[in-house]
Amino acid sequence: MSRPRHFALLGSRGIPNRYGGYETLMEELGVRLVEAGYRVTVYCRSHSTPRGLREYRGVRLVVLPTLRTKYFDTPVHTLLSALHAAFSRLRTETRYDAVLLVNSANAIFVPLLRLAGIPVALHVDGIEKRRAKWGPVGRFVYAASERLACWLPTALVTDAEVIRRHYLERYGAPSTAITYGVEPAPPQTLEVLPSLGLEPGKYFLYVSRFEPENNPHRVVEAYRSVIGDLPLVMVGGAPYANRFITGFQEDADPRILFPGPIYGAGYRELLSHAFAYIQATEVGGTHPALVEAMGYGCCLAVNGTPENREVAGGVARYFDAERPSSLAEVLNGLLEDPEEAFRRGREAAKRARELYSWPAVCAQYAELLNGMAR
Repeated sequence: MSRPRHFALLGSRGIPNRYGGYETLMEELGVRLVEAGYRVTVYCRSHSTPRGLREYRGVRLVVLPTLRTKYFDTPVHTLLSALHAAFSRLRTETRYDAVLLVNSANAIFVPLLRLAGIPVALHVDGIEKRRAKWGPVGRFVYAASERLACWLPTALVTDAEVIRRHYLERYGAPSTAITYGVEPAPPQTLEVLPSLGLEPGKYFLYVSRFEPENNPHRVVEAYRSVIGDLPLVMVGGAPYANRFITGFQEDADPRILFPGPIYGAGYRELLSHAFAYIQATEVGGTHPALVEAMGYGCCLAVNGTPENREVAGGVARYFDAERPSSLAEVLNGLLEDPEEAFRRGREAAKRARELYSWPAVCAQYAELLNGMAR
């Protein structure tokens, strides 16, 4: 009897998810591939993984060190992961039939895997060179990586139609567009809400990494002009961004709560009971947090980028993040007409059920990885 195919997932911080979109993908995809009968290995960073954890829900974990700095965290870990994966090819019991590598900055490491005979799908996310957090060196690296991503991997993966068209029209590079998914699982008890002094249906929610292109500072500015006494819960944080974060938290409206990152059941609890959800991102493809908010039936106030409009369609109320007053207008309008908020929340949940299903997303990845393995 032939052994089950073995797939490796590289380039993220690893699982269990404690950070963002790539980690959500790795956890959902890895676990579901195992449930479908495949072997899966996820490469994890030592500073993001519980000490001693080497398996998670049937997924094998390879935990490797890195340099924990803004510019070297990802490339150093991916280099070590690619070398480990390449040498694993020498042993039948650990060799990989295909690899999913995430983050376009990791394109430079694809040849290490390809030379070892391992097919590689590279997931490029959004147009990373536009992120405000990167200086000139970071933007140059992402611009170069964007070009390398067009011809180094076996397959190119984008997560939104807008990004697929970008690579096709700018570089003539075809890609497989695969979005993110959501499978709502609202907790049956309330723990986080009481701890934060919140009541169900009586708070706004923002969830994102606190980085300039996600506009937390502009959301804080906008909330000064929002009527009423509903709190705004801003969940998140960011490594290497302390000065930026301190700058907008110090003089924030007293109605704004900053509980830090919240994951798992606590995160689902906040999504399940929010009056409305704010998505202020301006760079990227399909944002997992937006898809999750839709799935949990949140009314959506969304920065009107082409990527965000592709995801939320006609169920959201849109604003312009560069004009914080436009967000305040949207939130005030929802407060004045709560029935609209409830209606839009129901429409969002319906759209998520129809378009963003984790089983369907993982089936697309399985088809892609199996096709490369063959």
